[in-house]
Amino acid sequence: QVQLVESGGGLAQAGGSLRLSCAASGRTFGNNAMGWFRQVPGKEREFVANISWIGDRIYYADSVKGRFTISRDNAKSTVYLQMNSLKPEDTAVYYCAARRGYLAGTGISDYDYWGQGTQVTVSS
Repeated sequence: QVQLVESGGGLAQAGGSLRLSCAASGRTFGNNAMGWFRQVPGKEREFVANISWIGDRIYYADSVKGRFTISRDNAKSTVYLQMNSLKPEDTAVYYCAARRGYLAGTGISDYDYWGQGTQVTVSS
């Protein structure tokens, strides 16, 4: 089992930045690929970014490419999402997810564990 706890959400202005963190506990963090997803009410949860267990493979959704950066610190069992140049359409609940194995896909079913989410609100 892996427990995931997100933090760092909050209110930001358009053009601003936020940094999300996801702390993992339980099963060895370094053996898990990690991902970030987001969801707004009434819509499906959507892929944002993912990273392989050693950080050598990274993928982003087109909507965040060039603005968001995913990274991980296996010594701290933490994955980060640096969000720059925020837009109002980035407003959502952001979820951290983990998958047993080297790399994960972009689908919700690709992941084995989920955090509770953290709200990000971007004002115009």
